[in-house]
Amino acid sequence: MRRLLTLAGMVFLALAQPAAATDTPILRAEVRTFAEIVTVGDFYANAGTSADVPLFRAPDMGTSGKVPADVVARRALAAGLTGAGTNGLREVEVRRLAETYDAERLKDFIRKTLAGRDASIQQDNLDVSFYRPPSTIHVDPKADEPLKASRVLWSRNDGRFDIYLSVHDQHGEDLVNLRGIAREVVEVAALAQPLRRGQIVKAEDLTSVRMARSQVPARALTDATELVGLAARNALRANAPLSRQDFERPVLIARGDKLTVTYFMPGMKLTTRGQAMEDGAEGDTIDVMNLQSRRIVPAIVLSRGQVRVQLNAPVVASLNQGIN
Repeated sequence: MRRLLTLAGMVFLALAQPAAATDTPILRAEVRTFAEIVTVGDFYANAGTSADVPLFRAPDMGTSGKVPADVVARRALAAGLTGAGTNGLREVEVRRLAETYDAERLKDFIRKTLAGRDASIQQDNLDVSFYRPPSTIHVDPKADEPLKASRVLWSRNDGRFDIYLSVHDQHGEDLVNLRGIAREVVEVAALAQPLRRGQIVKAEDLTSVRMARSQVPARALTDATELVGLAARNALRANAPLSRQDFERPVLIARGDKLTVTYFMPGMKLTTRGQAMEDGAEGDTIDVMNLQSRRIVPAIVLSRGQVRVQLNAPVVASLNQGIN
């Protein structure tokens, strides 16, 4: 009987030891908190009933500090946490968490604020810059509205803004003034590389650039696909807005070119030689001189060196004079 009791006691101790090990306070190497006060439970796992006892004041929002591990252990023991130790650590890092607004995030906030005041403005089409780079703002993430625009002055004409932000940080509510330029920008068609006069536009020649709306010409194109295959009227530079007036159909026939003139008439087609009296693109009607009769007739440009003359009545061809 005594032997059975001894065995039962050994089994009980074996089962109880893991539970006791599990309940042993364990010091964390790093503490992350939103709170102003760091508690025993923030420092130790398995803090039990001592978890809510305050030990230290947290550092400022968005910053961190280090505390000697033995100091933490002594204070935890004094707070009633039995078994609190250093767990082999020399120090513990405490980081006070905060919601952070750097310069780029503040730009996004301003874009959203301005676009929210005018339905005709798209947030992504605002280019924001500051007169002076702002310091990073740390706000209290527990606040209902940690950051809001309390006063907004913005000129859509010149883009200048003067905005006051209401900031909820560890000290309460504070005002931050931001000043700068917020310009509306649009994406317009442009050339990726310069073109010479008369050079034909290819798809790879085209790109798009973002420009301040106030600087974009009224006839600037936003879609350049219609320009492919056209010729530059004049030399054009890269990254400048393009208009349809900058281009023309490619000149297939230049003034003075020798041509093949085809006469079409009911039941008959005749050809002769001619000379262009003016430039012409495909489909243009230009004046052409018949080199045999020396008469000038209107003709439609078909392709390079080829024109057609449409006649409704038959003509008489002479071996000496050619086609009249």
